[in-house]
Amino acid sequence: MPNISPIALRWEALNETLNERQRRLLLGAEAKALGRGGIAEVAAATGASRTTVAAGIKELGSLRSIDASEESRSTTATGSRRPGGGRKRLETTDETLVADLLALVEPTTRGDPESPLRWTCKSLRNLADELKTRHHQVSHVVVGNILRSQNFSLQANAKVLEGNQSPDRNAQFEHINAAVKIALDANEPVISVDTKKKELVGAFKNAGQRWLPRGQPDQVQVHDFVDKDLGRANPYGVYDIGADEGWVSVGTDHDTSAFAVQTIRRWWFSMGRARYPEASRLTITADGGGSNGHRVRLWKYELSQLARELGLEIHVHHFPPGTSKWNKIEHRLFSFITMNWRARPLISHEVIVNLIANTRTRSGLSVKAELDTAAYPKGISVTDAQMATIKIDRSDFHGEWNYCIRP
Repeated sequence: MPNISPIALRWEALNETLNERQRRLLLGAEAKALGRGGIAEVAAATGASRTTVAAGIKELGSLRSIDASEESRSTTATGSRRPGGGRKRLETTDETLVADLLALVEPTTRGDPESPLRWTCKSLRNLADELKTRHHQVSHVVVGNILRSQNFSLQANAKVLEGNQSPDRNAQFEHINAAVKIALDANEPVISVDTKKKELVGAFKNAGQRWLPRGQPDQVQVHDFVDKDLGRANPYGVYDIGADEGWVSVGTDHDTSAFAVQTIRRWWFSMGRARYPEASRLTITADGGGSNGHRVRLWKYELSQLARELGLEIHVHHFPPGTSKWNKIEHRLFSFITMNWRARPLISHEVIVNLIANTRTRSGLSVKAELDTAAYPKGISVTDAQMATIKIDRSDFHGEWNYCIRP
């Protein structure tokens, strides 16, 4: 929602209830209260002309009654024009103005090679300049007022398009929800796993703002080139849905399936085993791609090694393509980590680990984090013989997404 000034809000609330003289007095009072520059600010906020605002200030200084005999003139006894008096709005006198303006900003002009502003930032001043080439005498202020009256506003992009969707998208959501509920009711561990966005390590800009002494921002690099010594950080997270706890391994090498499963292993021995001493199975919800993708052989092979090591059945449920943001870890863990380190340069791996570990929420989220400096080489192939050793039971419903790996 655009940031609307208090002056504009008051004007919008009172404008239709006041007569012309009362409007002038209101505008004059607002400008007088602001002091120097008040006339321009009030005019910009309300769309009134500076002349009208100045007239309001003058009337405030010399309020006087108007003789009833003046009613026959263009003003009434209260100093207001009769209905229909005064200068007409520009969009009324210039019949094609609104249509020409809408032709410049309507979405239908996108990609049209004939559109004069196809490659131009459609600022109010640019729109006004283009309208002037079409013989409209209009200012950028009037352009803004017309757009607002036509229900236009400044808006950013909205991430809502999810690409191609599986016809069984909702059915898979229901399948995951049912499986998770059964496991939680049985006090069995249920975790959501994923890789957080890779982060540049060093004095680089980090989005957001934080409170600092005035004029003393953190100084960071102008260009975001990878530091050869520090490289990138690969945070892989495990979120315990039932306990509202998180574990994040900050890797310094590649984001592979071996790294993903090793993170689950570290979570279990550091947090999971103590919380679920009687567990017989581990339920995992994961995205359909990446290092924990449902097509990745190494992911299943590494999980089979983990199942054998822990003596647990590992039930895996993948989200359908294009629905990764529905995974609990995204909005229960990663979003809060991002908020916690906003505007803080991630100058070292240690700083990243400490910022992650100090992430808290009012709901009680606690997070542990550790640095993982082990090597996880890419390109490791899993042979058919190795795949044959995996004890995997696939579900009747989308067995590629839902399967159990047994010890």
